[in-house]
Amino acid sequence: MSELKVGALAPSIDAVDQNGEKITLEEYRGRKVVLYFYPKDNTPGCTTEACNLRDNYSQFLEKGFEVIGVSADNMKSHQNFISKFKIPFRLIADTDKKVLMDYGAWGEKKLYGKSYMGILRKTFIIDEAGIVEKIIEKVKTDEHSTQIFEELSH
Repeated sequence: MSELKVGALAPSIDAVDQNGEKITLEEYRGRKVVLYFYPKDNTPGCTTEACNLRDNYSQFLEKGFEVIGVSADNMKSHQNFISKFKIPFRLIADTDKKVLMDYGAWGEKKLYGKSYMGILRKTFIIDEAGIVEKIIEKVKTDEHSTQIFEELSH
């Protein structure tokens, strides 16, 4: 699959959230979406990122955005993560990695000189018509909301 670029139609999503409820990108048409991909529930960087988005969630809503997180964790893991950190937005349980692959968020990573396949931390800002408006590939977990708002002001 070719790499997703700004200006492209965002790949459709047909998945389930933390409660097993169907979630599609189409249901958010008419609203902007911050779709962020993260490696694992309850890990330091991912928790910092989710809490930063949580703390600024009302600002996202005021600006007409919905926030949706995606990882390969299962529904139960997402439920625990949401409960523990009071996460107010939906998390996609992408256990088959289809959404991750469609968005190019599954790929080669390096740790201590060794290569392995894993989830790439990326954020896609999708406009009201489902078009990719911005892609953030160098996510700052502790100030991700500010990073998103700055990207949108360019």
